[in-house]
Amino acid sequence: MTAMNTTVSSLPPAAPRALRSELGTYVGLALVLVAMVALFGAISDNFLSVDTFVTIANDIPALAVMAVGMTFVLIIAGIDLSVGSVLALAAAVSTTAILQWQWSTPAAAALGLAAGALCGSITGAVSVAFRLPSFIVSLGMLEIVRGSAYMVTDSRTQYVGDAIAGLAAPWIGGVSVAFLLALVLVAVGQLVLSRTVFGRCVVGIGTNEEAMRLAGVDPRPIRIAVFALTGLLAGLAGLMQAARLEAADPNAGQGIELRVIAAVVIGGTSLMGGRGSVVNTFFGVLIIAVLEAGLAQVGASEPSKRIITGCVIVVAVVIDMLRQRRAARG
Repeated sequence: MTAMNTTVSSLPPAAPRALRSELGTYVGLALVLVAMVALFGAISDNFLSVDTFVTIANDIPALAVMAVGMTFVLIIAGIDLSVGSVLALAAAVSTTAILQWQWSTPAAAALGLAAGALCGSITGAVSVAFRLPSFIVSLGMLEIVRGSAYMVTDSRTQYVGDAIAGLAAPWIGGVSVAFLLALVLVAVGQLVLSRTVFGRCVVGIGTNEEAMRLAGVDPRPIRIAVFALTGLLAGLAGLMQAARLEAADPNAGQGIELRVIAAVVIGGTSLMGGRGSVVNTFFGVLIIAVLEAGLAQVGASEPSKRIITGCVIVVAVVIDMLRQRRAARG
């Protein structure tokens, strides 16, 4: 660890050009968000209201915390398709512990988080041990974990009442505790990524894993830790959703992994690894949430919403590829 600290801490600080690029991304995403709010405000009489923004804030905590973990995974050039299933399993395990095993709420919540972290650890360990693409491993884990959620709940929704409703309870101005917790995790995630040795190693692995290995840094435990972190945050998202619905549904979270990846990509994190920002990811979450809320208020059909959201994702990926090519040309 000492050698790793020395090697990583000796990396040069971010160049002014990189900092300007990062600041430009912040400003660009903020302008896109403001433009979307102005657009939907102009075509919908009810969009520019406190109720709309409070609803958006209370809808996004689960998506935001999973996007924090997915940012780290994409930066190491990996992907985790199992987060939606992990969300469902963590909620199912926690509510089962409360309803059937008579566990206290804190102990049941800890068990749900541990289940999420374990799922992520297995995905990371199998991917590293057998040098398999995380896409394939997490696809298999998606099915394994979803099946486990069905087994734990006996394929039925478990209503837990207000036992864990505190996370979803309005606190300040109608905004839930879960949203405030998500904001804290975004801040912590950004600090870990940009100010710690672990964060520098994550970026280094995504940029050039072989160079990190030659410099004396073993990337394997870092890769496993990143997937474990993602599983842990997916477990927390499961608790947030169970608190909001006052129930655990084994079908919960289906397809949410695509929204999580979309938010991270829209936020500018490269699918090729080596570059990303948790704060920018949060902008991506907000853009998706505003897009979905605005389309709902103007009466867009579900197929239309999915087509438009898909187009936004494709545009974000194309922009990412163009940035990669421009960077490669220097």
